[in-house]
Amino acid sequence: MSPRPYRLGRREAAVEDTRARILAGARDVLGEHGFAGFTIDAVADRAGVARMTVYYQFDSKGALLDALLDALAAGSLVDRLHASLGRAGPVTRIDPLDALDEFIAAFVGFWASDRVVIRRLRSLAGLDPEVEGAVSARDAKRRAGLRVLVIQLIDTLGQPVDASIEDVTDLLHTLTSFETFDALAGRSRSPEDVAALLIRVAHAALGADAPVSA
Repeated sequence: MSPRPYRLGRREAAVEDTRARILAGARDVLGEHGFAGFTIDAVADRAGVARMTVYYQFDSKGALLDALLDALAAGSLVDRLHASLGRAGPVTRIDPLDALDEFIAAFVGFWASDRVVIRRLRSLAGLDPEVEGAVSARDAKRRAGLRVLVIQLIDTLGQPVDASIEDVTDLLHTLTSFETFDALAGRSRSPEDVAALLIRVAHAALGADAPVSA
């Protein structure tokens, strides 16, 4: 006799709950103790599970950190990013400059959502090839999204006329990076102020406030 559906549902819910507790524990340990104190034992203890349970859910420390990156993005970035990219383009007839502004604000909000943990995760990229691959893959996706917007912006604005798509994309990719946000935020600038500053710089780089050439 096969397991009843409600039993499978309860089991899946329990597995998801355990996974969420492990990810929350990983976030706490990394935020409080940094990479030096980030061990599977420490995460298991914080999550209230056995060490092997962590390995059952995540094959390695790198896989756990990769999943933590996904969890952080899911909590504060994914929906806003989809809304931003979904608003632009000829089908929706929505100004792609507005979509870019939302894209910038979405990433500023994400970077600010757990600044210490994100800083430590990105710093780990220089030490751990597995983490470096995860961070690089996400940066590449951010650049790909920006490139779509740049093409739409150039089609709409007709400028900047002297810059290539790749050059403009690289510039916006740098402007929307965590490292740029972290430097601008410093100790006192609010995420809203950082977003406003980056949006002004992006508009200036695009020539968005200049008249379009005939």
